[in-house]
Amino acid sequence: MAVIFDVKPYSINDGPGIRITIFLKGCPLSCAWCHNPEGMSPHLQKLYAKTKCIGCSTCVDNCPQQALRLTPDGIVTDAELCKLCGICAAVCPTKAIEMSGRQVSVEEMMKVIRRETVTMDHSQGGVTISGGEPMMQSDFLIELLDACGREGIHRAVDTTGLSKLETLLEVAKRTDLFLYDLKLMDSDRHKQFTGVSNERILSNLQVLANSGAHINIRIPLIKGVNADEANLCHTAQFVAALAGPKKHVSLLPYHNIAAHKYSKLGQQFDGGEMQEPPAEDLEMARRIFAQHGLVAAVGG
Repeated sequence: MAVIFDVKPYSINDGPGIRITIFLKGCPLSCAWCHNPEGMSPHLQKLYAKTKCIGCSTCVDNCPQQALRLTPDGIVTDAELCKLCGICAAVCPTKAIEMSGRQVSVEEMMKVIRRETVTMDHSQGGVTISGGEPMMQSDFLIELLDACGREGIHRAVDTTGLSKLETLLEVAKRTDLFLYDLKLMDSDRHKQFTGVSNERILSNLQVLANSGAHINIRIPLIKGVNADEANLCHTAQFVAALAGPKKHVSLLPYHNIAAHKYSKLGQQFDGGEMQEPPAEDLEMARRIFAQHGLVAAVGG
């Protein structure tokens, strides 16, 4: 069993063709720009959107723990009383309350995947397992990859690279494509913006490349964080030196449209110095990677 927080069919940005992307909960990083903050915690969570709430008190009346109350600021949950049973979300007429996270088995997920096989086959797509960080639920990940492999389904894993090396290499035996995230090359700044250093991430990537794995590099490009020339040059040098064929690089421009998700989780989103990269920064990034023999494209 695993805890997932979303399943997206008809995905076109998580590997080749049209894919189904499965998002597993839990991540060892806490990136300041994360657009899926509900994926950070490995546990079930409750989301509340005050703008959707009509103040009908249906959730309050149906809560078996009496953990909810209606206030002038909307619904307030007593975290000590709440058991995250999900009844409030089930009865809310406007979906102002939602639950993030549900347990699934490999067979349950395979039934969902099989419904998409016609579309995947026609487009040469497949399954992408993302997160969060899918390596945090490695037993489920490996079992699901094996199940997809037995049915000839293309398998991609979107990873931060922060895991035990032996786990990563076991996953690599069952994975057709890695979408490997690189955030920052300077370890201190990496820790400042993600909560962890990057030494293991970089060393794991080098070992993975040496193993012959097919890897695409993904870089969330954020002005004020990693879109500067020095970091881009350092990144390009590192990626160009990886073993095997030259890696394709996807530049993912930062945006803050996920800020509302933090509010629904009862968290504050602090954009700080983070900004969307202007066109000239994207062009500079493409030029720097090209100088190192690498193709970098926006998106993907």
